[in-house]
Amino acid sequence: MLVGACSDVGTTSNESQAPQNPPDLARFYDQELSWGPCADYAPTEEDGQSFADPQFDCTRVTVPQDYAQPDGDTMQIAMLRKKATGNKIGSLFADPGGPGASGTSFMASSAPTWSANGLGDRFDLIGFDPRGTGASEPKIECLTDQENDEDRGQVFADPSPAGVAAAEARNKQYADRCAERTGADVLANVGTRDVAKDMDVMRAAVGDEKMTYAGFSYGTELGTAYAEAFPQNVRALLLDGAIDPTQTTLDSSVKQNAGFQLAFDNFAKDCTSRPNCPLGTDPAQATRAFQTVMQPLIDKPVPTSDGRTLSFNDAQTGVSQALYVSQLWPALQQGISQVANGNGDFLMTLADLYYERDQQGRYSNMLESFQAISCVNQTPLKEPSEALELAKQADEAAPFRSTGRGPVGARDSCAFWPVPPTSEPHVPQAEGLPPVVVVSVTGDPATPYQAGVDLAGQLGGSLIKVNGNQHTASLQGDPCVDRLAVDYLVDLKLPQEGAECSLAPA
Repeated sequence: MLVGACSDVGTTSNESQAPQNPPDLARFYDQELSWGPCADYAPTEEDGQSFADPQFDCTRVTVPQDYAQPDGDTMQIAMLRKKATGNKIGSLFADPGGPGASGTSFMASSAPTWSANGLGDRFDLIGFDPRGTGASEPKIECLTDQENDEDRGQVFADPSPAGVAAAEARNKQYADRCAERTGADVLANVGTRDVAKDMDVMRAAVGDEKMTYAGFSYGTELGTAYAEAFPQNVRALLLDGAIDPTQTTLDSSVKQNAGFQLAFDNFAKDCTSRPNCPLGTDPAQATRAFQTVMQPLIDKPVPTSDGRTLSFNDAQTGVSQALYVSQLWPALQQGISQVANGNGDFLMTLADLYYERDQQGRYSNMLESFQAISCVNQTPLKEPSEALELAKQADEAAPFRSTGRGPVGARDSCAFWPVPPTSEPHVPQAEGLPPVVVVSVTGDPATPYQAGVDLAGQLGGSLIKVNGNQHTASLQGDPCVDRLAVDYLVDLKLPQEGAECSLAPA
C-alpha cells in the first residue's frame, strides 16, 4: 500500500544553466553517433535473440582511456537504445549495477516493462556497458573459461599460516593475470571516477542538455559520482539499492554480510513453516542446520548431472543468488534438500546464473569486471591484520556462510592489484543538485536498507521505503513503487515525505 501522495517539484536552481562542456574534450562531446542493428553487440549468446529485435539500435561512443590525457588512447562504450514512441522528453540512461553487469543486456530485457509503465513513450531508453564490460572495448579479461571453472572449485578454509599463504598466492595470481591480459593502463581507468565522466560524454553525444538516469545497486554509486562531478547537468536521478559512499571497505563488506544473514533468516522463517524444510522446524536453529548441510562440502563436494562437482564456494554462491529475491526461495529450499541428499544440481544452476556461465561452459566477463572495478573503487586492505579483522567480522555478521574452521585472514586480490584506487570513502558534495529520489528495500541483502536512508540524506533527496525481501524494487512491475518512480522521472514529481510501499509476498 502506498503511504502519501506526490507533490510537484518546483523549478530547480540549475534548470537555466546550460552545460559547459570541457573544451579539451570537444571531440568527444561533439561526436556524431552512428546507430545500427544490435546483433553484433550481444554480450552473451543468451542475449542474441533480444538484441536482434529491430526495435533496438546500438552504437559505441568514443571516450578517452585516461581523461588526464585526452589525446592518448581511447575506449569504446557500447549503448543500446529503444527510441521513444510518444512525446519525447529526452533519454533515460540506466545501469543495473554489479559493478560489471551489462547495461545493454539489462535494457533489452527491461524495455517491455519500462514501455508498459509509460517510460518508453517519453524517453529514448538507453542501457550502456561501462568501460571494460559487456560489449564495450577493450574488455577486462582475467581468466579463461577453464580457469574460471577451476577457480570456483578452490576452497581456502584453512586459517593456519600455510592456509593463508596458499589463499594469498591464488589472489596474487589472479591480479597478475588481470594485469597481463587486460593491461595495467586499462585497469587504472575502469573505476567509477571515469565512468561518471563517460556518462556526461554520452549525454552530450545523444543531444541531451540534462541527464536523466536510473541506477540500481552499484549503479547508484555511478549516479552519486555523476551528481558530484556534474550537478549542473542533472535533470533527474533515481537511485535504487544504494551504495553509501562514506563506508570503508571493511564497513561495507561487513554490513553486506549482515544483510545477507538477514535475508537468510527471513528465508529460514519461511522454510521452517513449510513441509519438508531441510532446515527443520525451528528458525532459531536454521543457521546451524544449514551449516551441517554445507560445511561437509569443503572436503567432499557433491556431484552434478553434468559431470561437475558442487564445491562449498559454489554452494554458497548459489544460496546467495537465491537470496536476492524471495521468488527464488522455493528453489533454494529444494537446492539445500538436494545437497543434503548428495545432489548439487539446483545450487550449481544458481551459481552458474550468478557467474553468467552458459551451458557450453563459457563465461561473460561480468565477475572479472566486478573484481577489477571494485579494486580501483575501494581502499585495499594491504595489512594482514586488516584482512584478518575483516574475516572475523564477516564471520560474525553472516554465520550461515561460515566454514566452521575459523576466519582465514588472507588478503584479497585488491591487496596485490597493479594500480592504485581512484576513489575513497567520502561524504558526497553536489552543490546545486536538483532533487533526487532514492529507493531502499527493508530486506535487501546486497545493499542494506540503511544505506539508502543515509544516501538520501547525504544528497538531500527523497526516500521511498519499500517493505520486502529482494534486491532493488523500482521499475520492475510493482504498481506502487513504479508509479512513484515514473511520476518522478517523467514529471519531476517528488514522493511525499514518508512515502512507503510494500511488495507482494512471494
